[in-house]
Amino acid sequence: MTFAAAEPIDHPDVESRYAWLRLVTAILIGTIGGVGMWSVAVALPAVQAEFGVTRGTASLPYTLTMLGLAAGGIAYGRLADRRGIASPLVLGAIFLCVGYIAGSFAESMWQFMLVQGVMIGGLGGSSTFGPLVADISLWFRRRRGLAVALVASGNYVAGAVWPPLLTWAIEAYGWRRTYFGIGIFCLVTILPLVALMRRTPPRQPPPTLAEAATSIGDDARPLGFNRNALQALLMFAGVACCVGMSMPQVHLVAYCGDLGYGVKRGAEMLSLMFVGGVVSRLISGYLSDRIGGLYALALGSTLQVLMLTLFLPFDGLGALYAISALFGLAQGGIVPSYAIIVRELYPASEAGTRISAVLMSTVAGMALGGWLSGLIYDASGGYQAAFLNGIAWNVANVAIALELIRRSVASTRRAGSDPAIA
Repeated sequence: MTFAAAEPIDHPDVESRYAWLRLVTAILIGTIGGVGMWSVAVALPAVQAEFGVTRGTASLPYTLTMLGLAAGGIAYGRLADRRGIASPLVLGAIFLCVGYIAGSFAESMWQFMLVQGVMIGGLGGSSTFGPLVADISLWFRRRRGLAVALVASGNYVAGAVWPPLLTWAIEAYGWRRTYFGIGIFCLVTILPLVALMRRTPPRQPPPTLAEAATSIGDDARPLGFNRNALQALLMFAGVACCVGMSMPQVHLVAYCGDLGYGVKRGAEMLSLMFVGGVVSRLISGYLSDRIGGLYALALGSTLQVLMLTLFLPFDGLGALYAISALFGLAQGGIVPSYAIIVRELYPASEAGTRISAVLMSTVAGMALGGWLSGLIYDASGGYQAAFLNGIAWNVANVAIALELIRRSVASTRRAGSDPAIA
């Protein structure tokens, strides 16, 4: 197989003024829709108290929401590949509205869990993460890593903005009225923004020599793997890193409550963590454009392990604020690096499905990690063992990233010595 060197960007929409407008619009939609990922974590103490359940049971709505986000994101990614991103976004806005309103009237924990998992997660918020990231990757070439990181930051901006707002609203009006208001807000803000996302993606330019060395051709084995086997490995890596990531993200508010610092302090730390995550994602996007997605993944995952271990010996108020900020700076760039890896290895025509599948596996990892941490808390009476569980999963992710880098280097060397690739 013979690959041509990269041609200049020849489609006027690639990295155009409209592409940047589309990127800003996608960030706004991701920030609004990202409430589906974080509202249940903030409401966890109030919901637990009202329904009189254990911490493990109270963690299940978050778990089901994240599983719903994972499944729905893959389905919406396929729909976006076929019909464009606007259709998934319209459906998602409608279901977010209906889901939050229905959740505000839940009379039992199982009803609340069903609404969170199916409507808010699976049919609602899932359209505003993976499919959006996949879509923006089609509009950028030289700055693709930065563009992907910016859009992926939408759910982190949501994590920085929503927790303090929701904490105030729940204290002032109760979680039920807060949920009702969220539903209305999502509908009236997302639908007008979707009107700016209707243009068809531009034709994709040919791969560069470096991309061609590892990308999928008709009979290629990317990095020596069957294409679906590599997809499965990337999805497992996504689960592993986010089991570790979920420990502080899901349980930090409750952890601060247990330590006697109060739920408000925990929400402030969570917000600080996501501010750091936004910065981390921008840095990671910049690095991805220069060193590639695999190296960005390995760097971010290694830093996350190091920062996660700091929660074990330090639980003072000042220390937790500092560690939360450092943890955000360490782990924010991990998830968008998967989107860059997929675009480096797979055809653009499969971007919506494959990027959504990998990114939604990270959401599944958050779901699994949040649930496991709740179970471990109930069994051990504290969060130390839960932190250790997250660290172990994270180490597995680092090992996968390093192995993929080893294979990538070997593939590039072989390509450089092969005269058929020119």
